[in-house]
Amino acid sequence: MSVERRERIRALNDQLRQRHVGGRILITQGVMATGPEGVVGTLLAISRANDFNEINDPYGERDFGAVLVFGQRIFWKIDYYDHTLQSHAANPADPDRCIRVMTVMLAEEY
Repeated sequence: MSVERRERIRALNDQLRQRHVGGRILITQGVMATGPEGVVGTLLAISRANDFNEINDPYGERDFGAVLVFGQRIFWKIDYYDHTLQSHAANPADPDRCIRVMTVMLAEEY
């Protein structure tokens, strides 16, 4: 993968993760059960996550992470779909042909 393509994917993922634009966010029942403060705290922690390295982000796309919120380990994962949401997007660097879905879940729901 070219450096430019990886940087574009990373920027689009950061946009969804940090500003909640450019895709959809799916929050699981476990996270919803933490209540409004838990959900807001979770989304805030995810938006502030910046500890990416070769071990936890081997492809440099910032498409997965874990945060600790109110003592609970939360995972988040960004997947890339075509516009039917039935298949993997052919080009996640092209926002016109890719729908990003960030799933936010308790670690125990994984």
